Amino acid sequence: MNPYLSVIIPAYNEEKRIGKTLEAVYRYLQAQEFTWEIVIVLDGSKDNTLGVVEQFAVGKEHIRWLHRTENRGKGYTLRQGMLAATGEIRLFTDADNSTDMSHFDLMRPHFQNGVGVVICSRDRKDAPGARQARPQSAFKRFLGNAGNLLIQLLVVPGIWDTRCGFKAFIAPAAEQIFSVARMNGFSIDDESLALARRFGYSIKAVPADWINAEGTHVTKLDYLRNIGEAFRIRWYLLSGVYKRGPDSEIRD
Repeated sequence: MNPYLSVIIPAYNEEKRIGKTLEAVYRYLQAQEFTWEIVIVLDGSKDNTLGVVEQFAVGKEHIRWLHRTENRGKGYTLRQGMLAATGEIRLFTDADNSTDMSHFDLMRPHFQNGVGVVICSRDRKDAPGARQARPQSAFKRFLGNAGNLLIQLLVVPGIWDTRCGFKAFIAPAAEQIFSVARMNGFSIDDESLALARRFGYSIKAVPADWINAEGTHVTKLDYLRNIGEAFRIRWYLLSGVYKRGPDSEIRD
């Protein structure tokens, strides 16, 4: 029988942070009455991320990992994990634990009411009560806000925080969305929400109590790259790229 919840954690060079994240996720899941699994997807890490994961999993059940030696990016890694997962609900979270697993308590009632996609948002315009316990720098907030306005214009109107790395999908939505998604980088967040809307799934936001963890892999160049990718996603939506069938490479 498939588990109720799959937690997918993409990881690239995360040996210093993923141990604490796994401990927090595992502790939360063990306290739940529903069935679950943890799926870690290693994105060609050059450090000892694999060793930390293997050590953590010793003597524990319902933890598995996919070890890919080639670095392909967050988007590719998430697609691989979401399609390898088997849960009725498939949630992805960042390896830095900036959004605690307890946020799923806020998400679950929406799924029980038939919602297809539930996201955490750090913006109060999406979800009253959202807060950033340790905000990003003013410059990163400026880049993020400017980029979001463009993303709303081109890709996902009405969602003010598309990038919080804590999103959950019912299994049919995950299968449909991540089998045709194309973004290999951080724009997978925007693309997955655009596709959710394209395929008719409802989206709800819950407030995030978010901590800006040290050691992020997001660079200033990524913010600029994401602007170009927003135009690509818009073009793909208009040109029918997403109608060409699943990305079979991800399942290989």
